[in-house]
Amino acid sequence: MRFITARKRAEGMGAAHHGTDRHWYMIVSAVGLAVLIPIFVYIVGNAIGEGRERVLEIFSHPFNAILSGLVLFFGMRHFAEGSTMMIEDYWQGVPRRLLVICAQSFAYGVSAIGLFALAKIAL
Repeated sequence: MRFITARKRAEGMGAAHHGTDRHWYMIVSAVGLAVLIPIFVYIVGNAIGEGRERVLEIFSHPFNAILSGLVLFFGMRHFAEGSTMMIEDYWQGVPRRLLVICAQSFAYGVSAIGLFALAKIAL
């Protein structure tokens, strides 16, 4: 009798041989973002309508800056992985490759710009 989980039996199956890993990554990142996003929305909600000095003060606190950076980075990674999966499902050949490159570049670009802006505010 083999003691093997359903996930282990499914790994490596499918046409691409990596669908299960991607699916689990999306589930884990979605759960993580579901915890982080409400706190982030509360912080940003407090900053909306405030003056520049107050917004800089809010985001200069380490907890707020770190949380914002985590939401930005992992949100963009979740976007990149999800858009890549969607593109691979509906496009073929060279357009697929170009669209995946564009989606990944967009995600890394937004992450880099956002983290740079947070670093300037926090430091």
